[in-house]
Amino acid sequence: MSVVGKNIPHDSAKGHVTGESLYIDDLPFARNELLVDYWGSPVAHGRIRSLNLEEAAKIPGVVALFTYRDLGGHNHFGPIIEDEMLLVEELCEYIGQPIVVIAAETRKAIAQAKKAIQVDMETLEPVFTIDDAIAKRQFIGTTRVIQRGDLDTAFQQADHVLDGTFINGGQDHFYLESQAVIAYPGEHQTLTVHSSTQNPSEVQREIANILGLQHHQVVCVTKRMGGAFGGKETQATHPAAMAALVALKTHRPARLVLNKDDDMRTTGKRHPFQNNYKVAFNRDGLILGLQVDFYSDGGAAADLSTSIMGRAMTHAENAYFIPNIKITGTVCKTNFPPNTAFRGFGGPQGIANIENIIEEIAATLQQDAYDIRRLNCYGLQERNMTPYGQVFQNNWLPTIFNQLAERADYKNRRAEVEAFNARSRTHLKGISMTPVKFGISFNTKFLNQGNALVNVYLDGTVQVSTGGTEMGQGLNTKIQQLVADEFHIPAESVIVMSTSTEKNNNTSATAASSGTDINGSAAVIAAQKIRERLIEFASRHFALKELGLIPSTGHIQFEAGQIYDSRNPDKKLTFAELVKLAYFDRVNLGERGFYTTPGVDFNWETGQGTPFLYFTTGCAVSEVLIDRFTGELKVLRTDILMDIGKPINPGIDRGQITGAFIQGMGWVTTEELKFSASGELLSHSPTTYKIPNIQDVPEIFNVDWVDNDGNHMNVRRSKAVGEPPLVLGLSVWAAVKHALGCVSGGQIPKLNLPATNEEILMRLTELAESRSVAPSPVTPPFAVCPNEPEN
Repeated sequence: MSVVGKNIPHDSAKGHVTGESLYIDDLPFARNELLVDYWGSPVAHGRIRSLNLEEAAKIPGVVALFTYRDLGGHNHFGPIIEDEMLLVEELCEYIGQPIVVIAAETRKAIAQAKKAIQVDMETLEPVFTIDDAIAKRQFIGTTRVIQRGDLDTAFQQADHVLDGTFINGGQDHFYLESQAVIAYPGEHQTLTVHSSTQNPSEVQREIANILGLQHHQVVCVTKRMGGAFGGKETQATHPAAMAALVALKTHRPARLVLNKDDDMRTTGKRHPFQNNYKVAFNRDGLILGLQVDFYSDGGAAADLSTSIMGRAMTHAENAYFIPNIKITGTVCKTNFPPNTAFRGFGGPQGIANIENIIEEIAATLQQDAYDIRRLNCYGLQERNMTPYGQVFQNNWLPTIFNQLAERADYKNRRAEVEAFNARSRTHLKGISMTPVKFGISFNTKFLNQGNALVNVYLDGTVQVSTGGTEMGQGLNTKIQQLVADEFHIPAESVIVMSTSTEKNNNTSATAASSGTDINGSAAVIAAQKIRERLIEFASRHFALKELGLIPSTGHIQFEAGQIYDSRNPDKKLTFAELVKLAYFDRVNLGERGFYTTPGVDFNWETGQGTPFLYFTTGCAVSEVLIDRFTGELKVLRTDILMDIGKPINPGIDRGQITGAFIQGMGWVTTEELKFSASGELLSHSPTTYKIPNIQDVPEIFNVDWVDNDGNHMNVRRSKAVGEPPLVLGLSVWAAVKHALGCVSGGQIPKLNLPATNEEILMRLTELAESRSVAPSPVTPPFAVCPNEPEN
């Protein structure tokens, strides 16, 4: 009778389809509400000599213009390092960096005010590349290290050593709802802020700190987000603080909703990485040692870059045991908007690097990359210690490798792919299987906590409030199921309320794939406390002296919405009847739950510890088709098999797996960030930035998971699925690299990420030129397989 494990619909599914779901900009305008926007730096790096707002202030409809001088608190803020300014004081460090906040009656007035602002700016030399940042020693934070073993000996004794540089680009979040906020002023200098944010507590804190208020004067409310993917973990703070500034100063409600172009131009992205690597391996492909130096583009301020680098480093080996290893991580400072969290939080960048290395080992040895991966895979009892000292327990990867290879008919299909490449003069195919081992928990220990409030009402219905935020991932639905299951009532009897700092204090962001783990666990703890009180009351209520029954909590049964004493099963109460009787007996029907993730700890001084509660694992096989003349890429088929424990809601988890994979596929193929020479983002709209569309989805797309009920460490034996499947998009990229290997003439094909059509065509051309294949009207301008027929 358990509702956990059932495919109940997402709690907002009907609302999304009918348009009844409310987002920030759907909230009705107040009578005296102001529109808010900001004017930002016209250059990537410059110093303000003078700023004149007089003409802008005269424009009809403009109510107020604010600069950093109008802030009542601290202009500097940041989630880790307080190195970012809400409003520029003198030094501008990226195009669009906010300088002036504009409050007006109409958008027309705002647009005119932006044109009327006069600035005298000294232009300074910007830094736009990781190489330039390294040369100028422009870094954020310190270089961190994780290492073990004897790397020097490993390189000396290896049969083969490879080195190189691997580049993977950034990615825009492309959430459908841009950054959005409405701030309402109240009595006693209080503010109620409705924000599209993954982190209401941080919005509350930073508004208070920036405006010189105390935390209890600010309430942040989040009903839902129209997508976030990490882009609203910290960066929702900026527009929220601006709207709050206007509301506090003018005593009028203030609404700030960015359009898509401005949102993409001025917000941070997934961090681009540039990695130098050196790997030692034997003639069988067993990796003996690895040295990798990660360099990320952090942008102009720290944001979450140091933590993101930390996760990249703890995923540098992915699914493979490497006995001798040294990993360093350095964040570079450039003159782009501060880059930020993105689904996977650095894990994908770390994993992409080792998967590239695996493909290159396979090319060197002329072996199937699957065999290299399987050979180096983490073991069950041996070869199961990570470079940072955590034992990899409950490891399903060997089973998943074997099962998926059989289910997807991998070996036969690989042979068919290579046969196709030998005969086709117009197209290439590629196929590859890549794994993921993704750690679940926040890297920072104190963030692994959450609280929940559960209230039971006299009609037997329940309201739940947690610090978790709903961005479409189904968090509320899973919590609804968990709480309903504790009381053995239908899921529709439970509603998860809007997230509010008034009800749930000092909460962590909904991130790191831990939203259900942390907030669901807290809600279960609260529900269990109430149920224990109801059981104690029921034991007294059902006791009958004439039958010789004395109160016994051990005999009280909750079953299908009814409660009874197993010694007298004919006498039953509905849940609502029990609740009402308990209320008249003065039983507390509300409770708070508090959860801390057990056993997680990590020391960056030593590079050792247990940063994760458990690992979510899986593999994907992808097959691709490439047009040799244009580089056009088509994903023909993808098969995914994962270990996600016991799903709380299988339908939602399936949606998370497919959605994450497609987003990951976009990162590795079509989603390319293009900047002008002056540092302005050129791909800032759906017309210039290509996310996957329905035609890019694999024609054959199989998703499944193994039956694993052994994850005793997490709520209801479930596992997180928000971020790990995104990494499996790398199977598409690896399949492209395999295809290039078929025409490389024994060379190791180079391939940056993303593998856009242009990138693929450029690599094909390079291979052709290196083999001196002369282009002709009938011969494609690129290499062909040695055994390719003439016609």
